[in-house]
Parts: sequence; C-alpha cells; structure tokens
Amino acid sequence: MTKPRKGAHRPPAARHPRKKPTMEAIMAERGIVLATLAGIPKRDRRDVEAEVLLNAWNAVRRGLYRPDPKDKPRDALRKWLHGIAWRLASHYVNSAWSRRAVIHPSPLGMLREPVGPDLEAQVAAREVLDAMAELPDWQLEALLSVDSPDSLVAYAKRRRMNPHTAASRLRIAREALALRLRRWRR
Repeated sequence: MTKPRKGAHRPPAARHPRKKPTMEAIMAERGIVLATLAGIPKRDRRDVEAEVLLNAWNAVRRGLYRPDPKDKPRDALRKWLHGIAWRLASHYVNSAWSRRAVIHPSPLGMLREPVGPDLEAQVAAREVLDAMAELPDWQLEALLSVDSPDSLVAYAKRRRMNPHTAASRLRIAREALALRLRRWRR
C-alpha cells in the first residue's frame, strides 16, 4: 500500500483543446484589461497594459490558451485576459519599484551638483558636430560607420565595395575632419 503524501493535492489542470484567438480579438477586449488595471497610476497604466497584451499573445502562440468549451468564446477570452491583467497588476503593486518611486517634476533640480558633461565638453562636442556638418556626405557616412556595431568589412559589403576602399574612405574622412577642426579652432 502506498503512503499518501502530505500536503494538498490538486487535480491536474483541465486539458481542453487549444484555441488561437487572433490579436484583433485580444485587442477588442482591451476594455476588460483597462478596467482591471484601474488601480495602477495613469503614468504606468499604458506600460502594464502593453505587458498584459504581450503576455497574452505569447501565451496564445505557445498554446497555453485552453478555454472551457462550455463557455462562450468571448466570455472565456475576457476571463482569461482578466486573470492575466489581475496577476500583472498585483505584481506591479507589490513591486519594490512602485513602492519606492517618487516622481518629481524636476529631479535634476534636487541634485547638489550639476549633472552631465561640463560646459567645455559641450562646446567641444558642438565644434565637432559643426565641422562634421560641413563634410561631404560620403565622408560623413564613413565616419558614422565607425559607430555602427558592425565591422568595417560588414559596412563595405552592405555598400557593395571593397573593404580596402571603405578603410581608405574612413582614413580620408578622419583626416578631413581633423583638418576642419584645426581650422575651426584657429
């Protein structure tokens, strides 16, 4: 004879057939989601609503939406969306961020010292931007390619050019920018 386990036993979840409502059907029931999220501050309500709709759509795609066939399709969808919204709203309300966040109209005014680049760095950055604006488009494009996460070889392939040509253009563009900056600062 097997010994019964301690603790409560739940019967397995009902395994109804999977349903795949369209995103339009889910979006049509936004009203129930917004009604469930009524207790969340307005500044965060749209973010939590988007998270509810995204979670619902991901659950549908993974086949987790299995409504009871006895329920009307629209009622089943509304109950299911209400459950998702209710859970996310409770997670939001109980999160440390929402308990400790203090919204201030001008938070930088509360700091004791200035934040951000100093005035000299801002002036230098403005000089570089002005000098770059005077460069021809192909030189500007070559300079901006350095900031891309792709390599110079990938940049050259996208432009259907030899990688050595791209490197040469980048070198010429850097020299032209340095020359303009020297003239600019005289």
